[in-house]
Amino acid sequence: MDRQTFAGGSSANYLRNQYIWTERLIMITLFLAGLLLFTINLGSLPLHDWDEARVAQVAREIFENPFSSDRWLFPTLWGEPYFNKPPLVHNLIAISYGIGGVNETFSRLPSAILMAISVPLFYKLGRELFLTRQPALISALVYLTALPLVRYGRLAMLEGAIICFTVLLFWSLLRSRRDLRWCLAVGLSLSLMGLTKDMMAILIGGIALAFLAWDTPRLLRNFYFWVGLALGCMPVLMWYGLQWHQYGDEFVETAIWSQSLDRIWEPVDNNTGPPWYYLKQLPEFLPWLMFSLFGLYWAWQERIWGWAKLVLVWSSIYFIVVSIMTTKLPWYILPLYPALALAAGEMLNQVLHYPRQFFYYRVWGMVLLALGGAGIAGSFYYGVIEEFKLQLVIICAAVALTTLGSGVLVLKRDRQFIPVLIWGMYVSLLLLVSSDYWLWELNESYEVKPVAMLIKEHVSESSSVYTSYPDERPSLNFYAETQVKPASDEQLWKYWEKNDFLLVDEQAFHELNFDNQTPKEHYQAPPNWHLIRNRTTSTN
Repeated sequence: MDRQTFAGGSSANYLRNQYIWTERLIMITLFLAGLLLFTINLGSLPLHDWDEARVAQVAREIFENPFSSDRWLFPTLWGEPYFNKPPLVHNLIAISYGIGGVNETFSRLPSAILMAISVPLFYKLGRELFLTRQPALISALVYLTALPLVRYGRLAMLEGAIICFTVLLFWSLLRSRRDLRWCLAVGLSLSLMGLTKDMMAILIGGIALAFLAWDTPRLLRNFYFWVGLALGCMPVLMWYGLQWHQYGDEFVETAIWSQSLDRIWEPVDNNTGPPWYYLKQLPEFLPWLMFSLFGLYWAWQERIWGWAKLVLVWSSIYFIVVSIMTTKLPWYILPLYPALALAAGEMLNQVLHYPRQFFYYRVWGMVLLALGGAGIAGSFYYGVIEEFKLQLVIICAAVALTTLGSGVLVLKRDRQFIPVLIWGMYVSLLLLVSSDYWLWELNESYEVKPVAMLIKEHVSESSSVYTSYPDERPSLNFYAETQVKPASDEQLWKYWEKNDFLLVDEQAFHELNFDNQTPKEHYQAPPNWHLIRNRTTSTN
């Protein structure tokens, strides 16, 4: 092609095609990077209490009943109506079970795939917000390498789906500002959220309307916007109508009131905390948190722009609402992190273009060096002081190398710290999720699988099991395929006399004098659990 031809009409087509292919390449790369990070080593660890095991059990009951029945529409938990949450994710997991069987990998796979899809979606959200590609790409990479999003996004919980649908909602909302057909996608996004977590759809939907009221109020006065929104919300409205028709006031009182609205002013299962509870969770977002905080300040300075309005409205309203709620759980803060990723992305983009205008370098450098020191300390602890754990030593060393190198570059005002930090965090997270330590909450209690296998082997479906452990463990129930119910000392003796199975630890076994009660069935599981029964009876 000669210069004259290129300068003519074909040049525009060439540039447009180049732009399209570049965008496609970025999105495919982001998806594949996310897919690797969110799906590798999914089945290495057992399901976690509470939500993971409970969601998996509901999904298994859907899977074990043909889809010609209505269990997919009216789910159950141990045969009783399940009102805790709508069943969209549970049905996705049930479909996954049909492909790969009932196991940890296919319990977690749907949420992991949704999180992988959300990475290129988040990039597209950034492309709608920012004038250039660079801040959108940096924001997507920050989002991809955020520790809490990676950890919880891999679990068989509802959070991965909620994050994905939240990103889809805001992307559709931004597209609707110049194409009203996307209003239908806004409504469908709200439906997907409502079929996952009803209160989350209300909260995120309210944030979206608040953003429009500030940024594009004309849309709120547009008839077609509300028509598209209403049409898109029809699936979730129909589902709630069917539930009310099926269960009546019981559904309203349990699902809408006690399981949703009550969480605002009453703690559920004693999960509560002070208003500053989530401030203690934010350090998990390091090292990106420090860039996000400066990015929020920068957003306030630039609040005439759409990106700044969205970041400010999203982060402030969401953080205030979850902070004043009485019920508090660590994963409630997750939908805040995409907003912080946008703030961090724009902040780092400003540094790339105007490195001499910022005085934050010393603070950033010192924080990164401190994180590097913590990584070195971690490697020393797990390599020398504690029992040697090679995987943790390597992970801590990778974090130390990344943050120390980035910190030195920051103090030198070398903008290469950004790709070094992004790539190092990705590699560090990849090492973490490839190890057996990415779900450290499992260490909070005893290992359930050996105990569950003991129960599954010796207890028939018609028998009951009670335990001296003070709390119910849904993961134990899931693997044992029966409910193991907590009981007091007095209740244990009552169930002993009724010839029920008892699961007691070593201390309760001796303190309650069960070792002198004969004859009985007696089985042991590591570490120190006893499955006993008053008299020997065949259970097979």
